[in-house]
Amino acid sequence: MSSLEVLEPIFKFIPEVKSPVHKEDFNEKLKWTALVLVLYYFLTLIPLYGLAPGAIDQFAQLRAVMAGSFGSILTLGIGPIVTASIVLQLLVGSNLLDLDLSSHKDKSHFQATQKVLSIVFTLFEASVLVLTGNLVPIDGSYTGLLILQLVIGALVIIYLDEVVSKWGFGSGIGLFIAAGVCQAIVVGSFSILSGTDGFFAGIIPKFIQQIVAGTPDFSVLIPLIATIIVFLVVLYGESMRVEIPISHGSVRGHGRIRGSVGKYPLKFVYSSNMPVILTSALLVNVTLFANIFQTAGVPILGHIEKGKAVDGIAWLLSTPKLSSFITEPIHVLVYAVFFIACCMLFSYLWVEISGLNAKKISEQLYNSGIQIPGFRSSKRQLYKILKKYIPALTIISGIYVGLIAFLADLTGALGGGTGVLLTVGIIHKLYEEMAEEQLMSSNPLLRKFLGD
Repeated sequence: MSSLEVLEPIFKFIPEVKSPVHKEDFNEKLKWTALVLVLYYFLTLIPLYGLAPGAIDQFAQLRAVMAGSFGSILTLGIGPIVTASIVLQLLVGSNLLDLDLSSHKDKSHFQATQKVLSIVFTLFEASVLVLTGNLVPIDGSYTGLLILQLVIGALVIIYLDEVVSKWGFGSGIGLFIAAGVCQAIVVGSFSILSGTDGFFAGIIPKFIQQIVAGTPDFSVLIPLIATIIVFLVVLYGESMRVEIPISHGSVRGHGRIRGSVGKYPLKFVYSSNMPVILTSALLVNVTLFANIFQTAGVPILGHIEKGKAVDGIAWLLSTPKLSSFITEPIHVLVYAVFFIACCMLFSYLWVEISGLNAKKISEQLYNSGIQIPGFRSSKRQLYKILKKYIPALTIISGIYVGLIAFLADLTGALGGGTGVLLTVGIIHKLYEEMAEEQLMSSNPLLRKFLGD
């Protein structure tokens, strides 16, 4: 019996997006993905009614990662979804929840519980932001209305994510992050609105304006250059593979004969970008709880002033700047160690929970007739070979994405260094999925051969 079966009565009252009853083609998936993307951009333009002017965004540096738009009904972004995922992953990873995620029933319970927790965290985070003064209403009569708008916006995001996951390409979480970061990069690079210094707000128009005025400042270009460098480094990491030689055996009678020989690629960034998303969400929650304790008069996590942590744990875990290497070396060191350690932990948990560990992959390969040339064909032998690579890749990829995200954030890259890191990975994975789906759609015999 699943440890989550006691929640089944609650699951029945939670609406869900039904999966398609037919096999979708490429164009249909593309249509749903594009429709959700347009709707997301539209929702970011709907302001919170009753919000007092001059509100400060405490999570500005992580805003792109949370796929939220401050001051709109999507202020919470994907925060509640990712926070729920963190809690469940830690519970499953520590065996406090006894679930076999290879079982369809347990996986269904896991997903339903994540949705319930997402709704709970939506109510919690919306209430905290308003009641602790992060989002100040015009007057007290608008407090409940502000909370309601935040809850509605977050619930829409939860279900749009489900629509993309079941009807479109990739996941809604990834799509929204990439959309927010791409928007920040385009606006930051080309905006012709007036900035605070009298020049254009966009980097390129501002630099051209400075050249015309005879006062070019090349330091203006640093965020744009940093963005390009991060993009290239991450793209290189995404293209790296560890290739294991394999052969495909076909069954004839009671024996197995060797078929075609090839290579099974394991991505260097094996755990994808999920560890960075989860770590960023954890840091957001540290600041959130610092606010709660400070409002309650017990600032055990540190003090928050003008939207920023100024001391304590919250300050140590706030994103440092490049200049902090000289002025605040302890801050930089603690933040770097914590960020990279969390990425390692979440990399391990994500691989275990999502069925990408050596045991699950070896079972899938064996059932597909895959074997390692020179070794006896057995599930155990496949597992022994994969165990040499997958655990190491899991930890190394967690360290890699954590280190790149940490260094990228220091540079002040457009859209946030972490945001650029995530966006490159998301778009690369989305491209691969779309290319595969297009190949399948144009070759029905290939789809039939692969059993899809």
